[in-house]
Amino acid sequence: MDYFFSVRARSGDHYSNRLGGARYLAIPPGVGQPARQHELPVSQWVSRVQDEAGASDDENGHIVVFVHGFNTEQFEMLERHRKIRAGLEAQGFTGVVLSFDWPSDGSVLGYNSDRADARRSADKLFIHGINRLSRMQTPDCRYNIHVLAHSMGTFLVREAMDYADDDHATAQTSWTTSQIAFVAADVSSKSFTDGNPKTSSLMRRCSRLTCYYSPFDEILSVSEIKRVGVSRRLGRVGMPADHHEKAVNLYCGSFFKETRGDYDDGKSASHSWYFDAPRFYEDLHHTLLGRLDREVIPTRARTTQGNLGLF
Repeated sequence: MDYFFSVRARSGDHYSNRLGGARYLAIPPGVGQPARQHELPVSQWVSRVQDEAGASDDENGHIVVFVHGFNTEQFEMLERHRKIRAGLEAQGFTGVVLSFDWPSDGSVLGYNSDRADARRSADKLFIHGINRLSRMQTPDCRYNIHVLAHSMGTFLVREAMDYADDDHATAQTSWTTSQIAFVAADVSSKSFTDGNPKTSSLMRRCSRLTCYYSPFDEILSVSEIKRVGVSRRLGRVGMPADHHEKAVNLYCGSFFKETRGDYDDGKSASHSWYFDAPRFYEDLHHTLLGRLDREVIPTRARTTQGNLGLF
């Protein structure tokens, strides 16, 4: 079963690219188009997610929340969700992957409207995701909650974390995400300087943030053209040298160049190849478990430039 919560408005028995109320869905294997019949009451949905998180008397369960990027139709979100789940399970992951589905135009030309939708959806992610998950973190909590965000989804996560700290009740609660992984992040690199107010809430509410980046990302180069004069994208250049000590830069450019032939042609491959690379899932699995220090995860090594890279 595949779980996600969506803030796309209903269109008949299916869903549109407009913002709507939050709905919680469980999709059976082999079903490619989510529909109204797959919706569950939120309490039942949460209970099922907890049951599949893999918690035991000896070890906490793991819940990974995936947040997709721009230009993503709902069926594409579900396909990527399943790809991520399969990729992690192939590495031995026994937790549950769930996704946050927000309205995206499904068109490169819709970039600016997607950006506006992402900002509005961030509030929904806070109310229906972060706020709800934070209430699960009681003193005897048996779940580690992680976030995996791609492209513009990283902007949405950053904004949602900021909203969480602006909300008095949530800000006063002792909750945290375990691991946050940003992949091909479409946010400003310079906003990740230590102490920057744009990312202070994000850093405060996680145990570690890992930034997977590649200078060969062609989609983020288009993103830069659309915002002339604005800083370079995190997913292309990584975090600045003076980033928070919790944050980890992971250079993926050399790995992408060496394996370029394994992925589809076109600009989008340079932006989303991570989800087709078993090596990425191997690294992500180690990251989620959190048992190894960033320096000794076996999929990593120092490059000739001295930075930490995926190999």
